[in-house]
Amino acid sequence: MKQYRDHYFKRAKAENYPARSVYKLKELDVKFSLLKHGLKVLDLGAAPGSWSLFAAQKVGPAGRVLALDIQTTEQEFPDNVRFLVHDAFEDSPELLAIMEPLLPFDLVMSDMAPRTTGVKFTDQARSLELCERARDVALRRLKPGGNFVAKIFEGPDAKGFQESLKPHFEKVRGFKPKSSRAESKETFILGLGFRGDVG
Repeated sequence: MKQYRDHYFKRAKAENYPARSVYKLKELDVKFSLLKHGLKVLDLGAAPGSWSLFAAQKVGPAGRVLALDIQTTEQEFPDNVRFLVHDAFEDSPELLAIMEPLLPFDLVMSDMAPRTTGVKFTDQARSLELCERARDVALRRLKPGGNFVAKIFEGPDAKGFQESLKPHFEKVRGFKPKSSRAESKETFILGLGFRGDVG
């Protein structure tokens, strides 16, 4: 198990990513073709920045990534990334002014996780709440045909969250990357092909 963890940790360091989580997004991208040249991406809970860095590489100079997190990061980003220390769920005038030229987004992605307590039920409930709030952001900010991906802790509520996406997306999928730790209870739920029918 330790060797398994070290493999992705060392690989991230060697490839200049701040965290091993980048390989989860890479797997998601290979499986679902989420990132393409020129896309506009909203990254919720972006610190320390691995997902934003990879997204920036994939969307290229013509694309844009807006990265939001309540925590700061020391990571330096290319010119097509704007990292903002900000609550992703608070539509302040500052955030709206930055976001306005980018709307609507092609992809909203969330790798957010709650501060864990060790109490399984509590942690699952807090993860679900973050996912629901990320979903609500996606429903307001995605363009028709756009995609949404969110990390959630596996539990009895995950199925209900997945079902909640079905009225809004052409396809809804679940996916657990190989790069997730074997003991981790995280999985990813995707809404693909936003219907754009939310009032």
